[in-house]
Amino acid sequence: MTLKKTTAGLTVAALLASTAMVAAQDMAALEAAAIAEANLTVIALPHDWCGYGAVIDGFKAKYPGITVNELNPDAGSADEVEAIKANKDNTGPQAPDVIDVGLSFGPSSKAEGLIQPYKVSTWDSIPDSAKDAEGFWYGDYYGVMSLLVNKDLVTNTPADWADLLKPEYAGQVALAGDPRASNQAILAVLSAGLAAGGAAGEEAGKKGLEYFAEVNKAGNFVPVIGKAGTLAQGATPIVAMWDYNALAAKDTLAGNPPVEVIIPASGTLAGVYVQAISAYAPHPNAAKLWMEYLYSDEGQLGWLAGYCHPIRFNDMVARGVVPADLLAKMPPADAYAKAYFPTLEEVDANKAAVTAGWDAVVGANVQ
Repeated sequence: MTLKKTTAGLTVAALLASTAMVAAQDMAALEAAAIAEANLTVIALPHDWCGYGAVIDGFKAKYPGITVNELNPDAGSADEVEAIKANKDNTGPQAPDVIDVGLSFGPSSKAEGLIQPYKVSTWDSIPDSAKDAEGFWYGDYYGVMSLLVNKDLVTNTPADWADLLKPEYAGQVALAGDPRASNQAILAVLSAGLAAGGAAGEEAGKKGLEYFAEVNKAGNFVPVIGKAGTLAQGATPIVAMWDYNALAAKDTLAGNPPVEVIIPASGTLAGVYVQAISAYAPHPNAAKLWMEYLYSDEGQLGWLAGYCHPIRFNDMVARGVVPADLLAKMPPADAYAKAYFPTLEEVDANKAAVTAGWDAVVGANVQ
């Protein structure tokens, strides 16, 4: 078969080879520029969140000339954005180069001029619905809201949000963040609101607030940020958190205490997080290289190993590059069958309702 020639006289095969060469040269130039910067500052990346410990280690191993500075692993999405604002003129180690935030924080950060555009080389395989068309932010992974339960202290495992109102759960229910700032906690309120019959958005946010007000009034709510450690210690025996965090905690605890991960029977909510580069990044090339790593097959599989569904999951499954053992470690597909993916507008409306109303409606100072 004879290949048609382009107007420049190149065969299609030659043109593709030339394009690949340009891409390879661009990546080599980016790597050199990033290594010259020698540093990358990340923020709010706990090592047990979404497999980030192994992901960071993988980046360090691939680029040993770049030192990764990790700021405030337990920060919430709002804290990350504030860190950019507070360090606009700071080129030191307290200025984050990149952020990993809840969906609603991507567009709002773009509107405030806090992030800069960059399209990774795997851009086309990121679903259009999960990225900014100009490349200012793009989805990285998603999960569903779940309950992590300490079976040493909780005899009857709750099956749904409504169960948490029962007297047997007195002083046992917690959120994995401050619902006035943490995206994870804000969306836990949305999940509970959906279970209470609210329409996604402001209505579910308000119903979620009313629900947590009832849980608090019943004496069941604990105003402590729940983690694997607080759960093991007995301070927060039941914690609402993303399934990937709960499953990672289960591995970390290794049966001490025994735990169970439950996806509530109603209000099943899926949440997408997004990546972005600070407009004031002291190390912009290292930030871009970090993004390239995260959105490569290697980086995406690192997230999957941490129980997160990477945003390029469907593309990688279609190409047969996802190991069977990783797929086998995920919860059964039917647990996710009813998962609802809220629109950005619904996420924004819920966030506004929850952050503005938590103190007045629930009145629990989570810290």
